[in-house]
Amino acid sequence: MAIVGGAAALALTGAVVVNSALAGEPGKGGAADARTLAAGPGTITCPDVASRLPAVPASAKAEVDRNLALLRTQIDEANTRLVKTVGQGGPNFVQNAILGPLKDKRVSTIDRIAIAIGRQGTKPQGLDALAGCTLGAGGTGAGGAATQAPGGQGNAGNAGDNGNAGNTGVGTITCPDVASRLPAVPASAKAEVDRNLALLRTQIDEANTRLVKTVGQGGPNFVQNAILGPLKDKRVSTIDRIAIAIGRQGTKPQGLDALAACTLNR
Repeated sequence: MAIVGGAAALALTGAVVVNSALAGEPGKGGAADARTLAAGPGTITCPDVASRLPAVPASAKAEVDRNLALLRTQIDEANTRLVKTVGQGGPNFVQNAILGPLKDKRVSTIDRIAIAIGRQGTKPQGLDALAGCTLGAGGTGAGGAATQAPGGQGNAGNAGDNGNAGNTGVGTITCPDVASRLPAVPASAKAEVDRNLALLRTQIDEANTRLVKTVGQGGPNFVQNAILGPLKDKRVSTIDRIAIAIGRQGTKPQGLDALAACTLNR
């Protein structure tokens, strides 16, 4: 299967320049599935997933291609947000509100790719190691670790707007119950379903802990972007694994993804 790989560049100097990889033609750089900001806050670069996949069964090709395209879209959206939020948040704003949520989205998307391949062959392992992305120095177009300005201001200007704090109180994150919405679980699937139900509870606990630790951080949408959004992405992936486990021995339950979104009660 021919899978589009390579790097693409998003140059933000008053105009957007898109290279041949985004147009559906093979990129010349090959290894980095990235978008490059030519100037301003920096460059978000993510490991290429397409080049790390095994042979993709014909029956899985459409789903794999769709999720590879989604990975590229996620990077584009993160780079756009990076530009739009210059001046917002504290020293950890980019990590908490952009890079962290991007990683969570990529974990979920990469997991769907692996599951699609595994339905008709051997499920690839270790792809989640490709989920983390990095922020390079502003305007260099390079990958690598995020750079921070002196004094802990962080990411060349995406920090310091302390009057625009979004997480102004703690509250409690609540999520729809999944266990009560499941059909009868086949005995052979019970261990996997129970493990993922426990993971859903852990994810909520972690989100509530993060809510407490980030009081006073971020812009007006900080909680949604840095906590609730990533939590939903994790739950989508976990709930999907539950449905797949049940479906292996019976009828796969439908519509469970509607239970993924959570709310903040103050």
